[in-house]
Amino acid sequence: MNKKKQVLVACGAGIATSTVVNNAIEEMAKENNISLDIKQIKIAEVGSYVDTADLLVTTAMTQKEYPFTVINARAFLTGIGVDDTKKQILNELVK
Repeated sequence: MNKKKQVLVACGAGIATSTVVNNAIEEMAKENNISLDIKQIKIAEVGSYVDTADLLVTTAMTQKEYPFTVINARAFLTGIGVDDTKKQILNELVK
């Protein structure tokens, strides 16, 4: 059995914009029958999950390199390119 993928959803404060992205990822996972461990966090907390995370989806700017895929989710805020961003996230979730 595959282990649940740990997905970090981060924004500057870990509250407002990450909630929008978090809800979208939960919906995609449900629609595609994917089991996830989603952590909604502040971008400053990402370092705490370096050893366990499989994916970071963020609306904040990232200055660091991480050992997992980082997807820019600002499209969820602008409304431009949301479908492409969702496809990118889904592709990572099914890997």
